[in-house]
Amino acid sequence: MTTPPPADPYGKEDTIMLTELYIGGQAVPAGDGGRFDVLDPATGQVIAAVADGTADDAISAVDAAHAAAASWAATAPRERAEILRAAFELMTERAEDLARLISLENGKALPDARGEVTYAAEFFRWYSEEAVRGAGQLTTAPSGANRIVVFHQPVGVCVLVTPWNFPAAMATRKMGPALAAGCTMILKPASDTPLTALAMAEILSAAGVPPGVVNVLPARRSGAVVSAMLHDPRVRKLSFTGSTEVGRVLLREAADQVVNTSMELGGNAPFVVFADADLDAAIEGAMIAKMRNAGEACTAANRFYVEAPVADEFARRLASRMSALVVGPGTEEGTQVGPLVNQDAVDKVHSLVRGSLEGGAKALAGGGRPDRPGFYYDPTVLVNVHPDAPILREEVFGPVAPIVSFDDEDEAVRMANDTEFGLVSYVYTGDLARGLRVTERLEAGMVGLNRGLVSDPAAPFGGVKQSGIGREGGHEGMLDYMETKYVAVDW
Repeated sequence: MTTPPPADPYGKEDTIMLTELYIGGQAVPAGDGGRFDVLDPATGQVIAAVADGTADDAISAVDAAHAAAASWAATAPRERAEILRAAFELMTERAEDLARLISLENGKALPDARGEVTYAAEFFRWYSEEAVRGAGQLTTAPSGANRIVVFHQPVGVCVLVTPWNFPAAMATRKMGPALAAGCTMILKPASDTPLTALAMAEILSAAGVPPGVVNVLPARRSGAVVSAMLHDPRVRKLSFTGSTEVGRVLLREAADQVVNTSMELGGNAPFVVFADADLDAAIEGAMIAKMRNAGEACTAANRFYVEAPVADEFARRLASRMSALVVGPGTEEGTQVGPLVNQDAVDKVHSLVRGSLEGGAKALAGGGRPDRPGFYYDPTVLVNVHPDAPILREEVFGPVAPIVSFDDEDEAVRMANDTEFGLVSYVYTGDLARGLRVTERLEAGMVGLNRGLVSDPAAPFGGVKQSGIGREGGHEGMLDYMETKYVAVDW
């Protein structure tokens, strides 16, 4: 028997929150009847109990996606485009409700949540425009013997695994291009934030996506559920956003069926400030790069390298800005920094900060946990951080800015590249030639040059080294969900 979903948390009596699995266009309970609790990070209290999918449920979702695959692939690109455009408009209409839902289950401050909804909706709009642009090419073989015809076809059934830190945007960044390309999918959202993913399914259904094309499978048993799908030969694509550690495991799993993979993995972004930079602009950029979503972002500035002549002033000004931020429940107007997603996240951040302080660092701002219920951590600025401190090696995923000074360009580049990660880097300088020169030397898939924000639906998002494989966004994002077919023909 299906458990009735709870009333909408915003107090709208005519709205219902989907808390079941979404398979084949229907809300269904987990096969074994299991459920798990979703918590409000601001209080630690239960928001809702959500169906806990099993491996058998995962295969049922693959069944539904496979059954819908041929007809969706044959749907005219213009029709797919119009559905995506309708999804964009629905998200825009429901933006405030979605933002409050994100704040409720994720903890982020409402301004961040509203920004995420706007960003997330743009992937539907962008790929509504790209859906009709899956162009191939026609050339003549160099020998003149035949023509070379190249075209693109949907890769097939996709498994999309998304994280909790951007529950709407990480879903639409995968669903948008997959739908545009003509693929069907099973979305496995993070168990901390399944409600937003289920809301996306409702929006896409209302926009006209046929049953079975989009399936959403919340589950605590992530490993077993995803493994079951990756070992089903009907699944031909895995797109994962999450930690490098989990990404390595999934790559090994995907190898068994040689599944096409896209990986957007961890980051350890350096934020490099040269002495000739506009410090006002650098501070503003630092606040964006560091404090977007309270630092819980793979693109967050994780290490600050500041040229010695301006290091003290930069640290002082950044500490002043960070300590002035308003910390509180994300759903409250006026909050600038919400809680972290769970207690484990708080414990990790505090352990890294404590280790740095014990190693000789000094906190100019924050450095601890506020005495209040919920999963909070004070915005923190650390100076005198040892260059080998673990906080510079690991992805902090919290509101902490460790600062290290450098003496010259070569040292800055060496320290910035001294990591297994290579997602994004930030550079501030008043010398454009230096900025471009350093940009070329940085081992990163993306660089913000005198800019603290790089994410854009129209741009190819992704990293190098152990930060990932493939790109999301831009035209490249849709091609990641398509196979290239070459035909040799002589007419």
